[in-house]
Amino acid sequence: MRIRTRTVVALTGALALSLVSGCAKGGSAGSSADTVTYWLWDANQLPAYQACAKGFARDNPGLHVDITQLGWDDYWTKLTASFIAGTQPDVFTDHIQKFGQFADLKVLQPLDELGIEDSAYQPGLAANWTGQDGRRYGAPKDWDTVALFYNQKMARSAGLTADKLNDLSWNPEDGGTFEKAIAHLTVDRNGKRGDEPGFDKHHVKVYGLATNGGGDGDGQTQWSTFTASAGWTYTDKKRWGTTYRYDDKTFQSTIKWYFDLAKKGYMAPFTDYNSQSNQANTQVAAGKAATAFDGAWMISTYAGFKGIRTATAVTPVGPTGKRATMMNGLADSVTKNARNKQGALKWVKYLASDTCQKTVGSYGIVFPATPDGTKAAVAAYKKKGIDVTAFTEPVADKKDFTTFSYPITNYAADVFALMHPAMQDIFSGGASVSGLDRTNSQINLILDQ
Repeated sequence: MRIRTRTVVALTGALALSLVSGCAKGGSAGSSADTVTYWLWDANQLPAYQACAKGFARDNPGLHVDITQLGWDDYWTKLTASFIAGTQPDVFTDHIQKFGQFADLKVLQPLDELGIEDSAYQPGLAANWTGQDGRRYGAPKDWDTVALFYNQKMARSAGLTADKLNDLSWNPEDGGTFEKAIAHLTVDRNGKRGDEPGFDKHHVKVYGLATNGGGDGDGQTQWSTFTASAGWTYTDKKRWGTTYRYDDKTFQSTIKWYFDLAKKGYMAPFTDYNSQSNQANTQVAAGKAATAFDGAWMISTYAGFKGIRTATAVTPVGPTGKRATMMNGLADSVTKNARNKQGALKWVKYLASDTCQKTVGSYGIVFPATPDGTKAAVAAYKKKGIDVTAFTEPVADKKDFTTFSYPITNYAADVFALMHPAMQDIFSGGASVSGLDRTNSQINLILDQ
């Protein structure tokens, strides 16, 4: 075991060491030769995977899948604890944001023997789950992109048609037509719009743009679409980078412009955001915000708002002349000390198959990783009366869109621990973006160990 010297985030380091030693304790509690334990966090997807489990049982007599669903925060807390206690599930839904940490801790089982071909899935999804050793540690599950949700009534009232909202552009100097649109959608308590004389930024009734917080080190539903369309990348390599670039001037100027939207009164302030009860979607649902950048996993949530009709627009064109969105892909991973390892491998191969992917797609909850699974999802959404073009177009149109992944590096937990407070300080406390120079140096020092 490689011992690391830490100058920051001592708790993270201690946890990492506990995980490494804990993974020698044995398999998942409650698992047996005829049962595969499987964990996921999304309650909306539970029925779809229960249907897949029934299909799997039919194809594999004698094998049963026991599914546990937990909320997002509880999921990662309990999963981490299970590695320490030796009670980890056989299979779990993995997030690319966590992959670097789990790969670093060596708690995942290689999946090369499953014969997964990158070409069987949407471009880039399978390759993201390859470790630095060249082995595969996740089977593609689904994918998502980010788009701009908007309140149709508020947009009409502001004279912003769907065509206009799908033709916005931005730049870090004056914000372009995107900032103009967000300003015009903003209304103070006296009915003045953000771009009208006399607008009171201290007493806003409806913000043009909801907030999803500071964005930590990835900014998926906050600033990532802007930094990427300005030509910035998280690290020096597409995957397993060794140097972060939060000290880059393009990044910092974009971040300053983005958070200044709140200072101008156009974006909901940091105090309006709470990770549990007041996310961007609840701000839109409450009529406190006209628009919100959010991910495809939230499509059904926005469509289900009572008394509010929402639609989606593609992300704005940036200084590079292209639009950009993060394309995140989840995967299913087998734990290294799974008690029923052979059953787990069979279950993961089934999860990644077109059979299960089309089943999941038919529920119209997420976009499965295979093209046919995606088609099934698009058809299911259409049947519900939901247009998902703003999410699927970036994947199909590489000429006008740039898609990118979460940064995949070692010490992902340490990066989060440093960037989380740094970005909150900039958003909520007005700290200078130049302070990210020091944060970036600390992160790169850790990566260099």
